[in-house]
Amino acid sequence: MEQSEELRALRDAVRGLLSGYPTRAAAESPAGYDAAGWARLCKEIGVAGLAIPERYGGAGATLRETCVVLEELGRSLTPSPMLGCAVLAGQALLLGGDPDACARLLPAICAGERIVALAWTPATGGWDPDDPACTATADGRLTGEAHHVLDAEAADTLLVAACDDDGPALYEVGADAPGVTRRTASSLDLTRRSGVVQLDDTPGRRLAGGSPLSALRDVACVALSAEQVGAASRALELTVEYAKTRVQFGRPIGSFQVLQHRLAEAHVRLEAARSAAHAATEALVAGDPDAWARAAVAKVYCTETLQAVAAEMVQIHGGIAITWEHDAHLYLRRAHGSAQLFGAPGTHLDRLTAALPG
Repeated sequence: MEQSEELRALRDAVRGLLSGYPTRAAAESPAGYDAAGWARLCKEIGVAGLAIPERYGGAGATLRETCVVLEELGRSLTPSPMLGCAVLAGQALLLGGDPDACARLLPAICAGERIVALAWTPATGGWDPDDPACTATADGRLTGEAHHVLDAEAADTLLVAACDDDGPALYEVGADAPGVTRRTASSLDLTRRSGVVQLDDTPGRRLAGGSPLSALRDVACVALSAEQVGAASRALELTVEYAKTRVQFGRPIGSFQVLQHRLAEAHVRLEAARSAAHAATEALVAGDPDAWARAAVAKVYCTETLQAVAAEMVQIHGGIAITWEHDAHLYLRRAHGSAQLFGAPGTHLDRLTAALPG
């Protein structure tokens, strides 16, 4: 699918700012990302506010533009609060429909001045819209332990999904409120920081409106699929470059037919994944009633594609082995770490199967 001139310009601007980004140093920093780099992305390009209405300090664009940014972040494995704060928390606020909360939190998110983390799923990582990790009393006291919370330790504010007497709802909680404990979780993916948030009779402010979790899961899956396409694209590019320069038996290994076939198959998988991600994005932007199914398909196929391409990257780079100094292992870690975000592929396949007639 050919991008418009505006989307290509956005892609090029983001890629330019990310060139030379200290990915490894940022991943090892206390916050898990480079604060100065994130500030530049927000102030010079406005990445955090692309899909936020102008009345809340955003650009008034769509998820389409956000996915262009996520694809570039995926290519470079750049640690940033884009997925957790700008997409998950930002869209949770918009979909939740509480204008006061939006006016209170979104402008600072758009400016890159506030990190908001969404605490949703239990340790099983099911991301079930009807089964959040926490519970709430009638007077807004929250208890529970949420896992896989992106940017948990860097957050200034928490959005907590909790069940109360009326069902799932969102609560706003100060990151340092009484009863809040946050800790970094051990993760296979070294370039994506996540954590555990424990609440013990913590006061929270219930947001008006219904639960946004079902619609939010679709947005999250589409956003992640764009990031996975970006990572797979760059992994394949690096692998092709290596195959052209690595010499074995007096010839570049890329001249061997068996490797040509494997790289061609990876390319075909990548383009199919790109099409699935773009189709899901367009369905959500258009408000298609079947957008949930396209989002589920994108999550499954893009997850499997990144895993397959990253595995080929490791295998074909076998001549130098997998060392800490080379990025191949980082793409493999991202492939398997992102597979579990927002529901494992099997969970989404079950959803698709249940919707089949008969």
